[in-house]
Amino acid sequence: MALRVFIAVDIDDPMLVSRLERLIDSLRATGVPMKPVEPENLHITLRFIGEVPEGLVEEIKREVIGRLEFDPFDLELRGLGAFPGPYRPRVVWVGVSEGSEGLRRLHDLVEEGLRRLGVPPERGAKEYVPHLTLARIKGSRNLQALTKLILEHGDYLVGRMRVTSVRLKKSTLTRRGPIYETLAEARARG
Repeated sequence: MALRVFIAVDIDDPMLVSRLERLIDSLRATGVPMKPVEPENLHITLRFIGEVPEGLVEEIKREVIGRLEFDPFDLELRGLGAFPGPYRPRVVWVGVSEGSEGLRRLHDLVEEGLRRLGVPPERGAKEYVPHLTLARIKGSRNLQALTKLILEHGDYLVGRMRVTSVRLKKSTLTRRGPIYETLAEARARG
């Protein structure tokens, strides 16, 4: 059986989650059709792996998550942005203003481990850009209001957190949205 998996840093600090929820409410208030990320699903993806056989998931648990060594570091979430850009947003995200080097290092370690297992790089993979997805845009109604909100919140400080764990997550797609489950966790040293 194949499982849809990814490796991420979860955002589970209640204060940060509530500030992110308020930001998502502001996005909703623009009236743009969108699919916001559920509060319990907020995370920073280190690597989306996709559908892989269960046997490979066991190897990823052992060889990638089980061998991941890192020191805890601080992260600052700041600024709204969008891919591909604020005037044509498809994905609205919060940026990482501090701690992005730590996330890039984790991404590289994960990538090395996956490469050793023969997992190909992500299709069309470009340079890793740490970000936290808030919503996927599903239409163009009221787009100007959304663009204005993104531009006005370009330097908005959401908050800080300490990164102490990296998780291998299973994603089960449902009509209501994805359901995530932690399959394995790597804890920071110390």
